[in-house]
Amino acid sequence: MISIFVNEKRYEVPEGTTFYDIKNKVKDNADIIIINGHSVENEEDLYKEVNVGDHIVLIKRGEIPSSQELESLMMARHKPGVHEKVKKSVVGIAGLGGLGSTVAIALARVGIGKLVLVDFDVVEPSNLNRQQYYIRHIGMYKVDAIKEIIGEINPYVAIDTHLAKVDENNVGSLFKDVDILVEAFDTANAKRMLIESFHKCYPTRPIVSASGLAGYYSSNLIKVRKVTPYLYIVGDEEYSAEVGIGLMAPRVGIAANIQANTAIRIIMNQPDP
Repeated sequence: MISIFVNEKRYEVPEGTTFYDIKNKVKDNADIIIINGHSVENEEDLYKEVNVGDHIVLIKRGEIPSSQELESLMMARHKPGVHEKVKKSVVGIAGLGGLGSTVAIALARVGIGKLVLVDFDVVEPSNLNRQQYYIRHIGMYKVDAIKEIIGEINPYVAIDTHLAKVDENNVGSLFKDVDILVEAFDTANAKRMLIESFHKCYPTRPIVSASGLAGYYSSNLIKVRKVTPYLYIVGDEEYSAEVGIGLMAPRVGIAANIQANTAIRIIMNQPDP
């Protein structure tokens, strides 16, 4: 007998069992089959024998899964072993504007274990051009609005929210539990304060910052630079918001998603290229 996982439940099956056998036994009406993170398009692949540790996900289009199954089905496109590491991780986000709200949603969709979200501001109409809020959120505190949104995307993410303005005196307490901190402030002074204060409290915990993401300049200018073993900067490090150069959803979103991806790469202990 060999051990496999079907919709994240462990099964013991005889050697020689095929993926087709598993489908017929567990969910014969499944029309989406994902094997080790890869969606099967060729029916011939179903007649291959399963191997020890294979992860198989069986989904029926349009069917609402039980709450017990939903989390595993959401993470079906991950490679085996990824979700276990991501689920154990805690990421803090300082600021929930265009960067922070987008990072939070990206990490929630990935299935991060816990988010620590800090902001003091409310949603206002000009935020809607680049931040992940809706008209119904205008006037709400951003920490409450983003928690509501994430709850509708992935209810399995633990969320700690703090309605607070971050300063050098509270950085240590606000982010004491995080493995990684994402800096998502608007001004250079606030960014500098956060980086210096956090590293003073936790010198070996990574921080993913951003600089240079304004306007509609080329996306190819946005990159990740590892400044120190524990500091990463995402952006072009040149085009900041100023008179005549505003902030727009595409470039802010690109930078934010690169910040989120950088956090995942740190979690997965991936070397820099």
